[in-house]
Amino acid sequence: MSLSVIIITKNEEAVIERCLQSVAWADEIILFDTDSSDGTQDIARNLGAKVHSAPDWPGFGPQKNRALALATGDYVLSIDADEWVTPELRAEIEGALAAPDRLPAYRMPRSSSYCGRTMRHSGWWPDHVTRLFQRGAAEFSDDLVHERLIVDGVTGSLREALRHEAIRDLDDALAKMGSYSTAGAQMLYARGKSASLASAVLHGVWTFIRTYFLRAGFLDGREGFMLAVSNAEGAYYRYLKLMLLAAKTK
Repeated sequence: MSLSVIIITKNEEAVIERCLQSVAWADEIILFDTDSSDGTQDIARNLGAKVHSAPDWPGFGPQKNRALALATGDYVLSIDADEWVTPELRAEIEGALAAPDRLPAYRMPRSSSYCGRTMRHSGWWPDHVTRLFQRGAAEFSDDLVHERLIVDGVTGSLREALRHEAIRDLDDALAKMGSYSTAGAQMLYARGKSASLASAVLHGVWTFIRTYFLRAGFLDGREGFMLAVSNAEGAYYRYLKLMLLAAKTK
């Protein structure tokens, strides 16, 4: 079975080389870029990726479907620019594709780091994600953020983990919190949801409690506390932005 890798990017020169080198063994690499102003596209071309670009940003789900439409392999592996495949995961993927009883899709655990620390709690492990699938048997949801793969058929499980540098530093955390909370508010508004100042505060408090206590974030040390605060702020701002977005339309 031939394998296509699809990746979407926007100014990812700091991490894209590691990502691409980890999947250089694939039959095809499709990189769909949103008009990066750094060296992302040049790095990708030099490493053998087929680079496509568009100026607009429709959201994570629609953008991944754009990349998926360009893939030609029998199976597709979707990864983000800040993720990479280990040799152990590569071997397991190749074994799954060579098996006579291969399935339409496979999920795998994802090991993520926050400000340099690999998180083993806080709801971040094992964080199973479905990323390997037969072309034509799955597509991504139209969600602006936190998209999911919709699979037609059975999904199997791999043991080896996909590696993920989720948050490099606090600047990265703040930038992602801002963009994700805006997209999340827009999605909630499109679904007819509403919010108030009180609900924004309650969502923030509950998110901290869930991350730090219920999901044992305290076992991840100072980074566990930092992540819990970041998650809480993200939830607070998401519902605060929803409240203000609804107020503008009245």
